[in-house]
Amino acid sequence: MANKVLMKGNEAIAEAAIKAGCMHYFGYPITPQTEIAAYMAKRMPKIGGTFLQAESEIAAINMVYGVSAAGYRVMTSSSSPGISLKSEGISYLAGADLPAVIINVQRGGPGLGGIQPSQSDYFQATKGGGHGDFHLIVLAPGSVQEMASLTVKGFELADKYRMPAMILADGTMGQMMEPVELDFDVAPAPEKPWATNGTKMQRKHNIVNSLSLIPEELEKFNFKRFERYKLVEENEAMYEEYKTEDADILVTAYGIASRVTKNAVDEARKKGIKVGLIRPITVWPFPKKPFEKMAEKVKHIVCVELSMGQMIEDVKLAVSCKVPVTLCNRAGGMIPSTEQILAEIEKYAKGE
Repeated sequence: MANKVLMKGNEAIAEAAIKAGCMHYFGYPITPQTEIAAYMAKRMPKIGGTFLQAESEIAAINMVYGVSAAGYRVMTSSSSPGISLKSEGISYLAGADLPAVIINVQRGGPGLGGIQPSQSDYFQATKGGGHGDFHLIVLAPGSVQEMASLTVKGFELADKYRMPAMILADGTMGQMMEPVELDFDVAPAPEKPWATNGTKMQRKHNIVNSLSLIPEELEKFNFKRFERYKLVEENEAMYEEYKTEDADILVTAYGIASRVTKNAVDEARKKGIKVGLIRPITVWPFPKKPFEKMAEKVKHIVCVELSMGQMIEDVKLAVSCKVPVTLCNRAGGMIPSTEQILAEIEKYAKGE
């Protein structure tokens, strides 16, 4: 039986990144993710890695660009306002087809907002994350164990598709403690013949760049990149289904909201209400297929979010207006209660 250790979500991310072969971390402290940087500050020198607290989030993401271009696994972490500052560099990573892992432990916004958990960065993460036509692979953990395992998965997918991956967590997931199993089977980093790691006088120079001043060439690069994104959508969408077999009402949520929602499903089932849950694990690519399937048999979908309603747009698109979709939410750092979600489920069970 595998050994488990009790860890905070933030610490689990940091240790999992090391297990995945990340030897380089660049970041800047911001609540509620500062424990990631603190953990890396202790661990990296002991394993011969690099930890650097940059002078700003902008500096940190550009350091990530440089290390990724040299062919190494590299990570940065921040929270909502810090991710906004990194967004230009994230677009540069995408434009140069560079793999990296970016952690966003979300807090309430907009602006400086507050330091309590939120899911209001969904649009920012799933609709690009910066200027231009591009996507990130976005993984949304629902437990401390997934904070770790999806970090490893993020490194593997980033290398596989040569694109940045983001872990979209929240303040509660970052701060909560749960037992974690850290003995991962990690795929070794692939060979990167494109890396700028020295020619040794044996090959032509590699150039990593996102600048293309000839419109026809830039268009070609974008079309080619989106062919790769299509493969990601076809092969990498992940989700969990819970008690959906006979459901005539569906609830959907991700991250910390999904844990409260699962409790509400259990309580509704005790009352004889046939309700099930779909939890997206990848929010890009969004898992459209299970929603398309459920839209043929349920009478209502409730989307539970810690925002003013963002994922609900992807849910509506996935079901193509075949069934009503409504929002059950809290915002600004507040988390919906089991009772609030249960009341919403009961309302639609009665046909209201």
